Amino acid sequence: MTFAAVSNSAPALKPLALACAVSFSLFASAVHADEVADDKAIATVHVTGARFPSDAALPPVGATVITADEIRTAGVNDVNAAIRKIGGVYGRQSLDGSPDFGLDLRGFGTNSSQNMVILVDGVRLNENELAGAVLSTIPVDTVERIEITRGGSSVLYGEGATGGVINIITKRGTEQGYHGSLALEGGQFDQHDARATLRHGEGPLSFDLAANHQATDNDRANSSFRQKTISGGVQWAQDATRLGLRVESARQKSRFPGALTLAEFEQDPHQSNKPNDHGTLASDRVVAFAEHRIGSVELAAELSHREREVLSVYDFGGFLSEGLYRSRQTQFSPRLRQLSTWNGLLNEFVAGVDLIDWERSTSFGSDTSQDSKALYLRDEMRFGGVRNARLALGARHERFDKKEANAALFVPNGEQSQNGWSVEGSIDPVPGVTVHAKAGQSYRIPNADENGYRSSLGLLAPQTSRDLELGVTVGGSARQVSARVFRHRLENEIFFDPTLGGGFGANTNLDPTRRQGIELDAHADLPASLRLSAHLQHVQAEFTDGPNAGREMVLVPKNVLTARLAWLPANGQSFDVGAQYASSQRYGSDFGNDCGARIPSYTTIDARYAIKAGAWEFAVHGLNLADRQYFSQAYGCRSGIYPSDGRQVKLSARYDF
Repeated sequence: MTFAAVSNSAPALKPLALACAVSFSLFASAVHADEVADDKAIATVHVTGARFPSDAALPPVGATVITADEIRTAGVNDVNAAIRKIGGVYGRQSLDGSPDFGLDLRGFGTNSSQNMVILVDGVRLNENELAGAVLSTIPVDTVERIEITRGGSSVLYGEGATGGVINIITKRGTEQGYHGSLALEGGQFDQHDARATLRHGEGPLSFDLAANHQATDNDRANSSFRQKTISGGVQWAQDATRLGLRVESARQKSRFPGALTLAEFEQDPHQSNKPNDHGTLASDRVVAFAEHRIGSVELAAELSHREREVLSVYDFGGFLSEGLYRSRQTQFSPRLRQLSTWNGLLNEFVAGVDLIDWERSTSFGSDTSQDSKALYLRDEMRFGGVRNARLALGARHERFDKKEANAALFVPNGEQSQNGWSVEGSIDPVPGVTVHAKAGQSYRIPNADENGYRSSLGLLAPQTSRDLELGVTVGGSARQVSARVFRHRLENEIFFDPTLGGGFGANTNLDPTRRQGIELDAHADLPASLRLSAHLQHVQAEFTDGPNAGREMVLVPKNVLTARLAWLPANGQSFDVGAQYASSQRYGSDFGNDCGARIPSYTTIDARYAIKAGAWEFAVHGLNLADRQYFSQAYGCRSGIYPSDGRQVKLSARYDF
């Protein structure tokens, strides 16, 4: 397959050529570094492959793993920030003062949260509405690792996985005896956090508890945020069996600062024109899980139930409008895996079912529900003696049953079904080099909010994407560079078009669109106890047909570069500094690409210094150290702007036992 088959535009080949040149120019030094630095190599992390902990011989190709140690060294105190600052995922400022930025894998703009699946311990957080997954309710001290898999993943994870999957894996209280931590943090904007964790293991039985209180006034007027969370789990694990239960509860209070025009932002980015807007969120979730091995067959299942209540109050010229949403989602996901060997061939077969029941009621009568049923199969083979050659085939069928309780809203009932498939392969042509290729089809189903305010008479059509990726990884655990070139060709992309409905806009199926580009990941253990990591994403997001053919999609920066440098000497000190650059992008309403301005590019810098004294750790942490006045969220042309926070300095103390 030639590179011309991946892209039919010359500009796209330039970054690809650069990626390949950088990768192969570092090949010799990467391999040599691994040979002389075995004592510095990081421990192997077995990430989750085909919805099971991966076999050592079948690790996922191209996954980014953020460890608990990296989260602590960087000083981030929420999961969303860890994904952005360490994982290199682009994020847009939240609208409610919370730390739940809108995450974007591979340039899906306004609807990025609908084109990415987020899971906690394998349980899906995405729901049948436009609201994104709330990650701030996950206590960061309970996280063992975060796995980021970019690219189409509908075979294993269903609808909405075209951009990729983020899986948060929490710690399991299997250590014997009592262990835990206490942490206090305070800083500018009246920011203060208090966190506590406790874990205990005795024989096959273990439990864990975590409590967290977060509070900040943020940098803008009327943008305060308060949150309390508590979670706990108990598990029994012995021989080939593991059983457990987790319970999580969160309560939020937020003030909504609203949007500014560009003139208002330039005059005073801290102001708000919405002094009375506010809201609350209450979320409760319970998950039961079971795993059992019988010979070469592993059985696993999760049964989860979540209830959420959202209250929003908006002031329209002295008239307060109140909206109340109550939703619940139940998911049952049984699956099995069989590992077998035959004549030098290692085979992994996975089959599973996903059953999800979602329903929502509102104070204004829009009561909706959706049932989904899915079956998926995946088989991966590793051929011994053929340069670690691997081949995986997968398929999924999913059916959705949508119901609208209020016929006066003119949302029809209906059934929709979709198929996903994937073919993946990799080979090591020489030691220290892995080349891989992936092709498949992913899909997304219109959610209740999109169908509730749509441009068509019937339900919006499902969105499909033909996915293609080629990549190369050079090096090992001490020094490694990965480069990937990707393309997603989308039909019926579901998007809010502000030009429809007489200028009021509506959700619709777009003319054909495309996302294509390159990604570079690199990390290196350097002399003097230094560790460098970086992620680059270059993406072209554009229409490929219709009246907008050739025009750029909105709210998509072409280039996002994230880099971190950590100093980790063996004397109890640590220093970590990171930077993220995002290039300019189209305003959110600029479908015609005729707005005379763009959202400016920006670079932010954060750093943390910590020192340990026995069981104590004291740290100072700075965010946006250059005090850059910028914004990443803007819905209109020179309007609809949500400014980001200025410089902030925080102090923290932590006690581990």
